[in-house]
Amino acid sequence: MSAEAQAPAQPVELREVRGPSATGGGSRRFFELLWLISATEFKKSFHGTAFGYIWSLVRPLMLFGVLLVVFTRIIRFEVPNYPVLLLFNLVVFGLFQEGTGAAVGSVLAQEGIVRKTQFPRLVIPLSSVMVAFFTLALNLIAVFAFILIYGITPMWTWLLLPVILLLIVVLTCAVSLLLSALNVRFRDVAIIWTVAATVLMYGTPIIYPLSIIEPSFLRDVLLANPLTLIFAQAHHWIIDPEAETALQAAGSWAAMLPATAIYVLTCVLGVWVFKREAPKIAERL
Repeated sequence: MSAEAQAPAQPVELREVRGPSATGGGSRRFFELLWLISATEFKKSFHGTAFGYIWSLVRPLMLFGVLLVVFTRIIRFEVPNYPVLLLFNLVVFGLFQEGTGAAVGSVLAQEGIVRKTQFPRLVIPLSSVMVAFFTLALNLIAVFAFILIYGITPMWTWLLLPVILLLIVVLTCAVSLLLSALNVRFRDVAIIWTVAATVLMYGTPIIYPLSIIEPSFLRDVLLANPLTLIFAQAHHWIIDPEAETALQAAGSWAAMLPATAIYVLTCVLGVWVFKREAPKIAERL
């Protein structure tokens, strides 16, 4: 017997096998899957209903009607064009609320696919945001029709609406990535976010003007919310050119830094956490 045959077998080095990454498979496959899942989920959300896509507008209109009665008949706000401002804010905030609300449990809802199929995990929470964006796009048609009927003259600043939507979509995606990744590890996240989203809605000047907030320290707290500055600028660009801009509402560029820092930090943290957790999602489900 040769010396090589008598030599003991070398131990095999075990290497960690990572699961599918957040964006694995190439950009083309990623965007094709994102569009396919988003379009399918959007159609499914209204499948079998009597009114179909009309429900996407009825839901914010019902809330709008209740709040309009409360804040024009019971608690009166002296805000020019308040009805259209309220409707616009509710519909746009609906993108953030519905997108993050659906995304927080999206990975768990797709447990069967996640366990058996290798695909970029990022498409799961982002598809929830896309569905919310499709709903927003339909609703904005009705909203701007209402704005025109109400008597507001079209302004060139309406062309800046995509800037507002982009800022909200990016923030919604970042929060969705963070929540969906954390919810796999800590199932309490979905419950906590249900309450936190409601608190955030009332902590953002959507149904009330920022100008009525007193004392000043409470106003500073609200200004640390990135959505506050976004909606303040939207009010100026879309509804009333005489309203305060985001800079005027904050008072100075320095006062805008906390909200800007929180916005950027949220985006970075959301991407980092999801990218870190994506390869381990299947084994934690």
